[in-house]
Amino acid sequence: MNIRPDAARMKRELDELVAINSENPPGGEGAVAQWARERLASLGFEVKLIEYAPARFNVEARLVNGPGPVFAFNTHMDTVPAGDGWTSDAFTLTERDGRLYGRGSCDCKGPLAAMIEAARMLVAERQAWSGTLMVVFTGDEEVASAGARHYAASRPEIDAVVVGEPTGNACFSAHKGSFRPVVRITGKAAHSGSPHLGDNAIFRAGQLMPLLAAFHDDVLAQRSHPLVGNPSLTVTRIKGGHADNVIPAECELLLDRRLIPGETDASAEAEIRALLADAERTHGIHAEIVGYHATTGGATDTPETAPVVQAAIAACRAAGVAEAGPFGFQGACDLVHFIEAGAEGVVIGAGDIRVAHRPDEFVPADEFVMSAAIYADIARRILAA
Repeated sequence: MNIRPDAARMKRELDELVAINSENPPGGEGAVAQWARERLASLGFEVKLIEYAPARFNVEARLVNGPGPVFAFNTHMDTVPAGDGWTSDAFTLTERDGRLYGRGSCDCKGPLAAMIEAARMLVAERQAWSGTLMVVFTGDEEVASAGARHYAASRPEIDAVVVGEPTGNACFSAHKGSFRPVVRITGKAAHSGSPHLGDNAIFRAGQLMPLLAAFHDDVLAQRSHPLVGNPSLTVTRIKGGHADNVIPAECELLLDRRLIPGETDASAEAEIRALLADAERTHGIHAEIVGYHATTGGATDTPETAPVVQAAIAACRAAGVAEAGPFGFQGACDLVHFIEAGAEGVVIGAGDIRVAHRPDEFVPADEFVMSAAIYADIARRILAA
């Protein structure tokens, strides 16, 4: 008989994790990494802390249990900053009305605690599976996935991975990516009392923005992926001018381009450069890409026929998830980096991504406990003896 998750222990450990401040920025995952190392080592895993940047760590734990596939659990140890507006302490797990509140409760310390519990369950029933079980916790997912990028660059031998993110415990086998170029629009400075002597870069940026919106509506919105839907292009930041009485000679826009599987940073950049060239020819707008902001990474999908997708759907259904999937994750996450390293994978976890970065982030307690059972079940199906 399969061992069931220990709900009381899971809540206790989630409380300990939420109490560790690992806000990113600045990214203090070290204490979470030490916490995870202690628990995984006590279960018999060979555990390494991998420093991918000064005082920034990944955790890699490995348990070899005979011949067979290599299966990994992965989630991230950092959280977004707590911010204001909480009705309870962001770093104290608070249970009310069947919900567990705290920063990281669903993104992603809830999945982390559930994966630790799933690992315990699997260790206790080693006679039922064969292969290598890995637990890989990464840093910096909330900013640039530096931890996962560093780990994937080592080309770890992983056949299948389950990435923990809040999905309501349904199987998500695809996710969007993101690409963020900085576009500089140039004009000509002049005294603001004689604006006709200059060329206002902010006004020029205003002319460019409808062209960007039209590209989104007329081109990108016409593309679609069956699981993640449409790609997108929007402006998320604007900066221009340096004095109250000077016509601005420069204005910068930060573009947020969401990618669907099949698109890449390079293909998205080529389209934006072509758009800017057309804007100069037709409107006299002088604009160019001058830099890039870091993102979590590109888009990816795993075929529904892949064994890990089939195992995940079966495990979700067995746990009573009404709509098991597969679905597409609208955000980006670390799955793409594991796939680029050669694994096949899915995204599953308790909670709702729509509450993940807000004040009063929470995970439903029953979903949280259920997720550990789902994680263990997927591993059993992949590592079946």
